Amino acid sequence: MKSAERQRVIVERLQGASRIAVAELVELTGASDMTVRRDLDYLAARGVLKRVHGGAVSAMPAGVEPPFAARSTAAVEAKRAIAAAAVEQLRDGDSIVLDSGTTALEVARLLRGRTMTVMPLSLQIAQELVDNPGIRLLLPGGEPRKGEQALVGPLTLASLRALRFDVAVLSPCAFSLESGLTAFDLGDAEVKLQALAVATRSIALVDGAKWDRAALAYICPADRPDLIITDPSAPMDERAALAERGVLVQVAGEDQNS
Repeated sequence: MKSAERQRVIVERLQGASRIAVAELVELTGASDMTVRRDLDYLAARGVLKRVHGGAVSAMPAGVEPPFAARSTAAVEAKRAIAAAAVEQLRDGDSIVLDSGTTALEVARLLRGRTMTVMPLSLQIAQELVDNPGIRLLLPGGEPRKGEQALVGPLTLASLRALRFDVAVLSPCAFSLESGLTAFDLGDAEVKLQALAVATRSIALVDGAKWDRAALAYICPADRPDLIITDPSAPMDERAALAERGVLVQVAGEDQNS
């Protein structure tokens, strides 16, 4: 099992338990005691967990945004499938505003060889795109959120207001029919909403783990995006309800839209 997969197992186990033991993780991952301890130290350094004698406890209180490092190891296959489906919706020559979430990062990784203009709303995603020869990279101003490197604040909003894009690709923190698209951070929600306002078309990337959830900061109604791309774990009844509202819902890996 590779290190990223072991770390994903650790994060997922922490979501369902208040404490995990090294011996338990050795059994779950098949890795050595020393390897598991290195993984725990790595995740502790990134704020995902706290080391305690013989194991670790979660460092993520309820209602608080999990660190980027934790989110990047969760639902990886679903996010990659969603990102691949999103890239198929983008045409060479398009101008794109690309959100700061972990699924948006997977989109950026798949743009190699494509020709388009992209404004990323994250320094991490900008770094992913900077050496891509086909991408005209536009960098917004703003203040990077610590840990996230997502750009927020009046300079980011001003950069967005000055431009018009063909497509906004958003990756909200949570999604529900009642609460719509939401984010943990108020500044991040404001930037996402502004990105929607300056784009002709919008795509929301929402893996199944984000459905039926709500975070602190409201972005927009559930039926605001033109297309929602998800995975088969998203609730079928809610996908059908969105379709009734006129929202196109695509399930990554399936041939037909819901």
